[in-house]
Amino acid sequence: MLQKMGALEVIKVVRRRQVWRLFTCIWLHAGVFHLLANMLSLLFIGIRLEQEFGFVRIGLLYIMAGFGGSLLSALFIQYSISVGASGALFGLLGSMLSELITNWTIYANKFAALLTLIFIVAINLAVGLLPHVDNFAHIGGFVSGFLLGFVFLIRPQFGWVSQKNAPPGHIPTSVKSKHKTYQYVLWVVSLILLIIGFTVGLVMLLRGINANDYCSWCHYMSCIPSSKWNCRSGEMYCQTSQIGNQLNMTCLTNGKSEMYILSDDSTATVRKLCYKLCS
Repeated sequence: MLQKMGALEVIKVVRRRQVWRLFTCIWLHAGVFHLLANMLSLLFIGIRLEQEFGFVRIGLLYIMAGFGGSLLSALFIQYSISVGASGALFGLLGSMLSELITNWTIYANKFAALLTLIFIVAINLAVGLLPHVDNFAHIGGFVSGFLLGFVFLIRPQFGWVSQKNAPPGHIPTSVKSKHKTYQYVLWVVSLILLIIGFTVGLVMLLRGINANDYCSWCHYMSCIPSSKWNCRSGEMYCQTSQIGNQLNMTCLTNGKSEMYILSDDSTATVRKLCYKLCS
């Protein structure tokens, strides 16, 4: 059912070019508890940002951060179905951090706010190291939201606002610019990084590239194995034997067996066949 409604299923994104799944999976949840947990998080995080910056900017930031989370998740976790808004929610957390940095001068208790926010993010990312939690979506959403915050949540200087709202006939002693130089620099750099990151990530995904092939340790960012749990419990495994271009495959999850004639015996092709057999 979730697959038909728009869950993130990487093989369909790659083979059928259903890129829209990177967006639609944000609005789907794997049960009532999952939905309530995300809605409560959105209630606590999103209301303040929306009140200060408006629903248009925060809405765009939420969707784009969710896309960034889905994209990173799809590059590293290619053989499972993913749903949920956690990437977008982490994007809001990331934007709160960048908003604090770019509007540093207006805050009274700067370091207290910074340490509190870093602590909250660290705790949530640490929870993502447990099994059955897609920490790649969290990390992708957080980084996307952090960069988007520099783009969408920039505030004008207090002096410029005061000057703009001055009564008629008032002559200012000095002309204030709307934003500081470092704010413009962060805006430009963040926008460039976002465009490059989204473009490169999407091209890699549509070419069927598995990011784990280029980063042997990255899977530990989503789950750290221990004696208490198995990080591989949700993955699909197949036993194979090959003679020439004939591949005999058995899914160890459901016991199904199939014979395939291969024109391409690359690792990615074998993984896709295993996913199809076990699904």
